[in-house]
Amino acid sequence: MKSESDDPEGVRLAKRVAELSGYSRREAELLIDNGVVRVDGTVATTPQMRVRPDQRVEIEKNATPQPVPPITLVLHKAAGVRLDLAAPLAGARRSDLDRSGLVPLPRHLVDLRCVAPLGQADSGLVVFTQVHGIERKLVEDAGILEHELQVEVQGEVTPEALQGMRPARVSIGSQREGRTVLRVAIKGPQPGQVSATCARAGLKVLGVRRIRLGRVPLAGMAPGEWRYLHPDERF
Repeated sequence: MKSESDDPEGVRLAKRVAELSGYSRREAELLIDNGVVRVDGTVATTPQMRVRPDQRVEIEKNATPQPVPPITLVLHKAAGVRLDLAAPLAGARRSDLDRSGLVPLPRHLVDLRCVAPLGQADSGLVVFTQVHGIERKLVEDAGILEHELQVEVQGEVTPEALQGMRPARVSIGSQREGRTVLRVAIKGPQPGQVSATCARAGLKVLGVRRIRLGRVPLAGMAPGEWRYLHPDERF
């Protein structure tokens, strides 16, 4: 019977890494999960991939096998886009504003929970996390967490209309061509609540964009861009 080592297609990467490192196969898989293994100079993140004897497999110096730390992602959702929770980053690109230094890994897309969703028509900041503490914060404290929104409405907005949107804190951001952009700060809005509040004040909503959640801003990301939440950021 032909052994795996005799296979012209090569052996599993995890097996080669285990042989090179002296670690167990499971520990070798953790090294690969962490993005510290390169095949012919390219980071390899799939333990099952096959490598031939002539291919160069390298492990970063001083790398140790450990579970990949859980991460949180923030995404600028475009208006009209329905997010696929099974593939939340499909079609999106990493923002140049990302300063985390993290290497995107397949493990980062496993068990992501959307803890700050938006309606399909709305745009702006959406949060996905694997971190139980952040999930608990955004779910359990949802009613007291402040959202800052840019709400575009038709026509000019009178002081009386602004008063009619209480208890939200509302100010006029800009006015042009028969449209007004409002800056709305409100704690724990339910889906559709801001649009309903505007309607009660006699305002027709043209678009809603969330630009801040707690203390985390959208901060210049274009629609369809995402970044990792940095460890020093707090909601």
